[in-house]
Amino acid sequence: MTDRADDLAEDLAAEPLGEAATSADGATPTGTAGGEPPVGDELPADLQPDLVDPEDYVFPNNNRRRVPGYLYLAIAALLVAMYLAFGDGAYVNRGLLLAAGILVAVGAYSILSGWNLDVDERDALVAAVGEVGFPVGHASAQMGWRGLLSRPTWRVLLYSADEPPTKRGFVLVDGVDGAIIDSFVEDNPEDWSELED
Repeated sequence: MTDRADDLAEDLAAEPLGEAATSADGATPTGTAGGEPPVGDELPADLQPDLVDPEDYVFPNNNRRRVPGYLYLAIAALLVAMYLAFGDGAYVNRGLLLAAGILVAVGAYSILSGWNLDVDERDALVAAVGEVGFPVGHASAQMGWRGLLSRPTWRVLLYSADEPPTKRGFVLVDGVDGAIIDSFVEDNPEDWSELED
């Protein structure tokens, strides 16, 4: 078996680059057509930015956290019902009540932290532009969470429209009601001279 592997390694080393690899019996491997190498993994179409219409893209909503919360509460209710139906025995005992209590606490937290994201990234950018007080060129928004109840918050970084940018700002925008939480504006300390033509 090792002789065959050595022969195959020598054949592959002797093969010029750019030609399709062939198996020991001379057949082209599956996935190669017309001498092309096999194609690797690809992202699904909905995750390829150049194929997705920006109007069709929707940032995932935080209120999805409520779904597992309701499931935890339903399982807790089932555990309590089993305890009440079968009493305190070897298999069904007060441990089920303890587990139900933990599930109720976790479920309540999931429901309370499942804020509805009413402000999308475009709305956050508009609010941030109004806050910084200079014409904006490049900008980006990132979702974050704050506080014990994980309230959604947009973190927006903005640069002035001049080339190279002379100012930059950072604005926190509440993802639930669009309120400005905090903002910071400064002269741009970054050296962009290497990027100039």
